[in-house]
Amino acid sequence: MSEVIRVEREIGGRTLILETGKIAKLCDAAVLATYGGTTVLATVVRAAPREGLDFFPLTVDYREKTSAAGKFPGGFRKREGAPNEKEILTMRMIDRPIRPLFPDGFIDEIQIQVFVMSHDGENDSDVLAGTAASAALAISDAPFEGPTATVRVGRVHTDDGTRLVINPTVTQMDYSDLDLVLTGHKDGMNMIEVGAAEISEKDMLGAIEFGYEHIKDVLALINDLAAKAGKPKRMGDLALPAEDIVAKAKAECERELTEARKIKSKKERGDAVDAIRTKFLDTHFPLNPDGTYGVYAESLKRRTQAKEAFKRLEEKITRRLIVESGIRADGRGPTEIRPIEASVGIFARTHGSAFFQRGETQSLVSCTLGTAKDEQIIDGLIPEYSKKFTLHYNFPPFSTGEAKRITGPGRREIGHGALAERSLMGVLPSPEVFPYTIRIVSDITESNGSSSMASVCGGCLALMDAGVPITATCAGISVGRFADDNDQREIFVTDIIGEEDFFGDMDFKVSGTREGITGIQLDLKTRGLKLHQIEKIFEQARVGRLQIIDTMEQTIAAPRPEISKLAPRLVTIKIDPEKIGKLIGPGGKMIRGLQDKWGVTIDVEDDGTVMVAAANGDALAGAQQEIEALCEEIKVGTIYTGKVVSTKDFGAFVEIATGTDGMCHISELADGYVKAVSDVVRIGDMIKVKVINIDDQGRIKLSRKAVMAMEGATPDGASGTPGSGGEGGGERGGDRGDRGGRRGGHPAGSDRGGRGRHRDDRD
Repeated sequence: MSEVIRVEREIGGRTLILETGKIAKLCDAAVLATYGGTTVLATVVRAAPREGLDFFPLTVDYREKTSAAGKFPGGFRKREGAPNEKEILTMRMIDRPIRPLFPDGFIDEIQIQVFVMSHDGENDSDVLAGTAASAALAISDAPFEGPTATVRVGRVHTDDGTRLVINPTVTQMDYSDLDLVLTGHKDGMNMIEVGAAEISEKDMLGAIEFGYEHIKDVLALINDLAAKAGKPKRMGDLALPAEDIVAKAKAECERELTEARKIKSKKERGDAVDAIRTKFLDTHFPLNPDGTYGVYAESLKRRTQAKEAFKRLEEKITRRLIVESGIRADGRGPTEIRPIEASVGIFARTHGSAFFQRGETQSLVSCTLGTAKDEQIIDGLIPEYSKKFTLHYNFPPFSTGEAKRITGPGRREIGHGALAERSLMGVLPSPEVFPYTIRIVSDITESNGSSSMASVCGGCLALMDAGVPITATCAGISVGRFADDNDQREIFVTDIIGEEDFFGDMDFKVSGTREGITGIQLDLKTRGLKLHQIEKIFEQARVGRLQIIDTMEQTIAAPRPEISKLAPRLVTIKIDPEKIGKLIGPGGKMIRGLQDKWGVTIDVEDDGTVMVAAANGDALAGAQQEIEALCEEIKVGTIYTGKVVSTKDFGAFVEIATGTDGMCHISELADGYVKAVSDVVRIGDMIKVKVINIDDQGRIKLSRKAVMAMEGATPDGASGTPGSGGEGGGERGGDRGDRGGRRGGHPAGSDRGGRGRHRDDRD
């Protein structure tokens, strides 16, 4: 039985435990990582490279088992199915910092699987999974040039001000305006993901520095585990082109390829490069179908290596042109942004729409407004919740002029959509201000770099076109990095195109407003970035972002004052939670009746929030007034115009609000002696009454004569006291009161308006 090795260290006030040697002993490496009450199992398996492979086949899989939180999966099967969006985003978060840290030419198959085995509902498992995967690679024999460590940083608002928190709990994140996930190693940071509420570049740098200090502690723990349990590293065969082939490619193609790389048009440049490649391969490395299979296989192998040598030469030329001469593929300077074209309201039937083009990258964006019934329900390891804002990103193959298999959204589409969604989330109004559910769809119709940032810009324009009261204009820009062969000289370029992403060292996307950053995503191919480099990138991105915002605001300067006429009308009402039962009624009778009467949709939440949606404003106003009247808190001293719904010998029952009656005793109907209730009021009469008492059982006592005394007149407007000194006088007074009551009756709308006026006077 193998030895169980366990190391632990306190990180952020909780103990991080890494353990190996007991679980999953047949794989190449396995680590059980625990933080708080959350535990993940990370495994690594290495296999020989597949025949003909020319890339590094790293596979990362992350799965959240609902049993980890003591829950059953939703649906009929009661078994976990395809990965959900959070699982896919976590897979990408694990993969991106690990992939560049394998040797050039390494093509052995590496498969990483991470299972969530326990989840305490507070310490989320995504960043723990990234650290566990790195630890498993560190103790395996794979030539991983890590380890890396992943942390989350929040900025929590307290009574004493804001403070940075390492690995904040789920509860703490409810009070944070920053969600920063940071991965790094001993030489710097190599993965950043951010969602934020307009945080300044200075504060963001401070949060990154804070996170990296704690990364060092986690790295020390992983190194401790590797020292005790690590296997010797085994390189294996590297798939690199032979030296003679590299030399041949340089001699035959360098001059022509350098000129071709200077062509500004993407299509013309691509065609020229393809022609040079085809000529080189067909002339010097043709396939040899004659003779034995061995001869053919050798010619195929050398041709494949020649393709790789040509690609590496093209990369070197591209980098040299940018670093040494400042010449980019499309002729721009290092900080120059491609031409921008934008417009809004381009589709007739959408609630909001926009067209955004930057260079050869183009996005068509639509915005749809909905009600609470349109919210997306998210069910996972943490308690179920609903999303009121979603951004979906689509990348059809025609956007790059290719004919590929048409499938549903892949990991890339989900990742880019999540980045754009996080970026725009920081400028959305609160649900209390704008209770609509919002969906943005970005269809990329041309692509040559930074399509996710085009989705941010186009999405912002579509939101403003739909009349969503966003707090500021939001734009996104991407910054790339190029360095010489010795990595001594570097240059950062703004608004990178696809080839610069492919041949460059990084794709650093930054979104934000004039005030600060709302979203970041860093993809890095080189080893790592230092803080001073990130500071320079932030400033370059800020300058570019402001230029784009200026251009966007020339198209639409601010959100439209009204939402689209095609969107549903929506209002939020706040009622006493104890009144929810009254609004719903027995078996839902009351709420169904209101919905049928006004043609609206009513959603009620446990905290007393009532959302009413309607196709037109009149129905919305009518339903709102009736709900407010039904759920209004009745107070002593309030005056209402109510309807007499029942009479008894001892008094009259008056409906002062929908579903709420009070009793006006016969002695409170008028001054003086009243012989019979019917002498003063009859069923159906509308009368003014004042609440004079509410007893312990909630019974409401009303007075009509108190209102008469305040107004100094009878209900029909005559001065004096109705009825005096005798039966006849009482009858006449009663008649006048009765007639006044009938004449004083109002239609439903003016009745509600009358109550509103009384309340305004009282306030």
